[in-house]
Amino acid sequence: MAAILARAGAGATAAGGLRSSGDVRRRRNAVAVVAATTTTGAGPAVPQEGSMERPAWSGETPLSRLVGALIAFKPLYSLMKLASREVIIRTAEKSNVPWREMTKQVLESDVYEVFDRIRDLNLVYPDYYLSPFHAYDEGNLSWLAAAEAEPATMSIAKRAIPDAGSIEEANQIVRGNWLNAIEEHHLKYSGNCQINDILDIGCSVGVSTRYLAEKFPSAKAVGLDLSPYFLAVAAHKEEKLSRQNPIRWVHANGEATGLPSNSFDLVSLAYVCHECPARAITGLVNEAFRLLRPGGTIALTDNSELSPVLFTLMKSTEPFLDEYYMLDLEETMRQAGFVNVHSILTDPRHRTVTATMQASSDPNSLTF
Repeated sequence: MAAILARAGAGATAAGGLRSSGDVRRRRNAVAVVAATTTTGAGPAVPQEGSMERPAWSGETPLSRLVGALIAFKPLYSLMKLASREVIIRTAEKSNVPWREMTKQVLESDVYEVFDRIRDLNLVYPDYYLSPFHAYDEGNLSWLAAAEAEPATMSIAKRAIPDAGSIEEANQIVRGNWLNAIEEHHLKYSGNCQINDILDIGCSVGVSTRYLAEKFPSAKAVGLDLSPYFLAVAAHKEEKLSRQNPIRWVHANGEATGLPSNSFDLVSLAYVCHECPARAITGLVNEAFRLLRPGGTIALTDNSELSPVLFTLMKSTEPFLDEYYMLDLEETMRQAGFVNVHSILTDPRHRTVTATMQASSDPNSLTF
């Protein structure tokens, strides 16, 4: 494990363009502070901060415009979409993820009964959510997308940590680093505020929600998503588990949840923002600010930099990828009112951004 962490840290440094803060002249709207996982001797992984400019291929760049033109050509777009899907499935199967078996188990279960209980028929979907996503014409509003979500998530972890001996080990690193970043930030800046209530916005089929519930077992966790299909899969799996505090699942818009203000100590968005236009990301951050109690923590984990090839494939199934990379996420959080905004590269492919809802009794909270 230590050797894998060391190689992952080296890869993160190379992929993220890690530089000392004093050496980097950051461009306007650049991706802000990141950190790579490094090791000191035989000791544990240690995060080291630096700065990373916005990926060179994002925005109005020749590559981005070329990819946009290719996507606009429908026959070629269909091929790119299929290629992107095949990359994910092939990676999963090479890593011994039983993709087809897991999908079949969901589709042949009684998950459909859960769907009727969990769906809010009055929910109005935002326009961007009705776009095709992840090579599914119906986007996240389909049973196939919901059935394949968990094996896809497992595949992503293995792509992030290719040297891991198993999917479980890859997940342990990816999810473990993410959870540790949240815990460390909260302990440092919360003013001794306990994590009693957790909200996981964009929870998908509940993978991230379950990790959060296991990390903080005394807390009550809520998983919220726009897709009733995803939530039905999440709730169906949760019904088979024994937990001190069962997870509650809510079908709602993360930008306007309808949940009470100041009711959570931790709001998490895991792999959500890259699927949203900039206006929606801003709305999600503002809603998280409303929902958090003073001293509470927001944690956003998502893509860091991608290779041009992977970017080309992903953009064919991720319509708002450019907007995600062009948005200064850290500044968006500051504008919402968050303090103690920090970003670290928690694995070679993903960064985690944490910040604090300033406690009224803590006027000296840092705002860098």
